[in-house]
Amino acid sequence: MAWTVYQFFLSGLMLITGSINTLSTKWADTSNGTGNPYYGEKYADLRRFDHPFLQSVGMFLGEFSCLLVFKIAFLMAKRKAESGQEVSVGLSKLIDGNQSFNPLVFWPAALCDMCGTTLMYIGLNMTDASSFQMLRGAVIVFTALLSVIFLRKIITNQMWLGILFVILGLVVVGLADFLNPGTSSKTNSDTNLVITGDLLIVMAQIITACQMVYEEKFVSHHNVAPLQAVGWEGIFGFGTLSLLLIPMYYIKVGKGGSFITADPYYRLENALDAFYQMGSNWQIIVAQVGNVVSIAFFNFSGISVTRELSATTRMVLDSLRTIVVWVVSVIVWDPFNAVQIPGFILLGLGTAIYNGLLTKPFKRLVARCRGRSYDDGEAEPLLS
Repeated sequence: MAWTVYQFFLSGLMLITGSINTLSTKWADTSNGTGNPYYGEKYADLRRFDHPFLQSVGMFLGEFSCLLVFKIAFLMAKRKAESGQEVSVGLSKLIDGNQSFNPLVFWPAALCDMCGTTLMYIGLNMTDASSFQMLRGAVIVFTALLSVIFLRKIITNQMWLGILFVILGLVVVGLADFLNPGTSSKTNSDTNLVITGDLLIVMAQIITACQMVYEEKFVSHHNVAPLQAVGWEGIFGFGTLSLLLIPMYYIKVGKGGSFITADPYYRLENALDAFYQMGSNWQIIVAQVGNVVSIAFFNFSGISVTRELSATTRMVLDSLRTIVVWVVSVIVWDPFNAVQIPGFILLGLGTAIYNGLLTKPFKRLVARCRGRSYDDGEAEPLLS
């Protein structure tokens, strides 16, 4: 069946906003700005924008906006129903879900998201945007292992094969960064910094996998509308991390923690300095706003793509997002690294094998020839 204009729009929106999400964060990381000397003379110096904790707050703000969209859609549908008007199918799908649940169930998931996202943003400060996007594929490996332990799931031979390809892809991407650390790395110490960034991103996938397993075990049975679930997670993440920014100002990590922060006095996070830097460079403002807005639209479009098309289509678009990020990174920031290409192919192939993307069309064809129906078994992920 041919795609409709609306489906093409949703797919394009997911691909573009998903790419902007990573690229805008990297753009902010590579931009420079001056702070307020009131907090210390060194703050007046031109420095790179290195505020991963504040960037995570912006990410949660984008997720929180999804709840506002849900509430607006819910009220629109309610008013139409009360006035006897027919509620459109698209609007019904957007708000379809259980409303009798305790929102606190999303708090542990938000804490996992907070730790994982912040760790990834710290790693992104040290490595290339293309490597960052590819290494996020490691989440499949850890999710599968944790699902076996906590959800008693059975991993098929096909899934193990996919995991093997993903691991090989991760090794190749790591090797690519070791052989060619990027534009800012010219010494052995810089190479170590890039590898450290890669390891932090992979470690963050363990936390993300914990989040996914928690959601499946404790959240999915509530049958909450995905857009509403993302919004509640955004509220808890935004509130928790915003409060934590206060003690972070007084925590000093010392020179040994300079890989975490570029603060001249080694504060773990200085949100006020971040806003002053944003005020001194419009590019940082645009990048930060782009990050918040893209997160909101990416979650909305991703959920809509799964419902309008399929989870497989969403996975393919996510793989295409990695290509877009890689191409833009090579053009704007990073030198061409040919070793990354086989790494990306292995990661994409592993993801496709794990999700059955290569076998489902064949199984569907066989079932059709036998006059039977074939269920893809594609369940919509609760959170994107």
